[in-house]
Amino acid sequence: MKKIILFFCLFISMRIYAQQAAEIHKKAIVVDTHVDVLSDQLTLNFDIGKKQSFGHFDLVRAREGGLDVQVFSVWSDEKGGFSLANRQIDTLNALIKRYPNKIALVKNSKELKAAIDQERLAALVGVEGGHMIENRLDYIDSLAIRGMAYMTLTWNNSTPWATSAADENSGKPLPHKGLTDFGKEVVRRMNKLGVMVDLSHVGEQTLADAIQVSTKPVIASHSCVYAINPVSRNLKDDQIRAIAQTGGVVFVNFYSGFLDPAYQPKYEALLAKYASEIADLTKQ
Repeated sequence: MKKIILFFCLFISMRIYAQQAAEIHKKAIVVDTHVDVLSDQLTLNFDIGKKQSFGHFDLVRAREGGLDVQVFSVWSDEKGGFSLANRQIDTLNALIKRYPNKIALVKNSKELKAAIDQERLAALVGVEGGHMIENRLDYIDSLAIRGMAYMTLTWNNSTPWATSAADENSGKPLPHKGLTDFGKEVVRRMNKLGVMVDLSHVGEQTLADAIQVSTKPVIASHSCVYAINPVSRNLKDDQIRAIAQTGGVVFVNFYSGFLDPAYQPKYEALLAKYASEIADLTKQ
């Protein structure tokens, strides 16, 4: 009987806490600082204004999940550049034009709050990868005008002016580590324009240099903790403290490979076990 009573009390407590968490979530302004969906829009051509049975994001599920603010990542690998960045922003603008009652592009806190009050998703632009400015400061200006809220200084690839975490940890010889003089000018221009300096993906030296140069708070838009899972692009404790000291924030990436050290070995074992089936499925 005591066990039954204890179980009942635990069940009731869990229900109460769940209700409290749901209420807090409902009242809070919920922000996601990085979603990779615009690059898919250019190739797969599905409508994220409607509920989808695949993928990580659409406007319907965002509303159902209580999401208030979404930063849309403008991404390409090292082969992409300024033109592709603009095409992805065009795609976001087309989505907003199709669904003006569901989503609005915002460029400042006043517009953001207005969108939330109108129960529209507040959309911002985050450019992932400094290679997309093609080594031109005026391209930063152009993207800022179009709504760029942050720019990640590197993706996995380095630029001529900033080294990535992937390259700094690759063991291959590099012409330099960290920010060059031009890279420091990039950070200063971003500060001047009010574009947040995003340090996800960057190498340790680049992160240290950027924090030293920046006069504004910096962020890591989608990073995890190296002490929990020692992946090269996760942040070490001293890096987390350094970002905090600028007044900046680290936003967690929920990809299992960055959170759980057991994930990658299991994933690789799965691929090896079903290698022949995967090969058959992916044949052209």
